Amino acid sequence: MVRDYRQEYDKYQGTDKQKKNRAMRNAARAKMVAAGKAKKGDGKDVNHKGGNPKNNAMSNLENISKKKNRSYPRNRNAGKKNKTD
Repeated sequence: MVRDYRQEYDKYQGTDKQKKNRAMRNAARAKMVAAGKAKKGDGKDVNHKGGNPKNNAMSNLENISKKKNRSYPRNRNAGKKNKTD
């Protein structure tokens, strides 16, 4: 079966909710770059320590490897199951 990216975008990624979530993630990255804690193209992810991607307070953000950030088991209702300190 071939993956239908257009349909995927229309049904999920293109929804207002997902656009807002993506904007918040992009804003977190921009905030870290402006503070000098991340660099463009550094190959790392900006992690939200508390698991809430809408909380862009500097105390809730950290720059970690993609592998580590994407390794946390996630739950749709609770965000990350193993939050970092």
